[in-house]
Amino acid sequence: MSQYSSKWIKVSEPAPHVLLVELARAPVNAFNVEFWVAYGKLFDSLVEDGYDVRAVVLTSAFPKFFTAGLDLNDASSLGSSGSDTSVDTARASLATRKLLLAFQQAIGAPERCPFPVIAALHGHVIGLGLDMIGICDIRYAASDAAFAIKEVDIGLAPDIGSLAYLPKITGNQSLMRELTYTARTFSAAEAEKLGLLSKVVPGGREEVVKEALALAKFIASKSPIAVSGSKHLITHARDHSVPENLAYTGAWNAAALMTNDIRDLLTARAQKKQPVFPPLAIQTKLPTHSKL
Repeated sequence: MSQYSSKWIKVSEPAPHVLLVELARAPVNAFNVEFWVAYGKLFDSLVEDGYDVRAVVLTSAFPKFFTAGLDLNDASSLGSSGSDTSVDTARASLATRKLLLAFQQAIGAPERCPFPVIAALHGHVIGLGLDMIGICDIRYAASDAAFAIKEVDIGLAPDIGSLAYLPKITGNQSLMRELTYTARTFSAAEAEKLGLLSKVVPGGREEVVKEALALAKFIASKSPIAVSGSKHLITHARDHSVPENLAYTGAWNAAALMTNDIRDLLTARAQKKQPVFPPLAIQTKLPTHSKL
């Protein structure tokens, strides 16, 4: 997996079709521009290359920190052109907006993947960390995890994903607003109460990564057509009405039901074997055109 690892991101394949992605920018995984660009590129490259991955576990290499959030020493990540008096305010704002949209696009890359991304959280999960995990499909946390939607404490509203995702994926609007407005630290138990987590694992990094990998391996054993389709349709349902989603699902499954995965699954079950499914992506080459 060396082709997908980069300076601050380690990628390994601990089980067939399961990738472990470890954030590794010492000492606390603070994100500068280079880091978040590499993060987005990783997920987009896996999709573009058609790599046969069926589940990803996202975690940190450092036991005490998942991420400390944005690297405040990286001035360009905050749109420093606003302090340049030679650039008028409108143009500086456009430049900042362009940067923020690129930032959102990079951090949002896991949602564009046809495979589930499972966040295995531990230690401190601060600021940008909440933006990142809200985009993931499933969130497990170690009991030692501590969370903070920290942006208010540096004078801005969260702008990379927290306010877009958390109100839709959590079940307690009052608590979510309280945590955002106060920027106070909250525990894994409170995050579970909020509806942010599906499981709290006793212990720390080692324990939660083990649990997340076990889940990833189980998901990877399922039909990739079924799993990827389910992810796509759940995301569609989040952003559309029930009638719209039902109509869209009808159109989607009219094609998806043609898969051989159903036949292979039923055959394997009858033979009391584990089904083996082909990769989701088909490797193709762009057609070449002869000269006229």
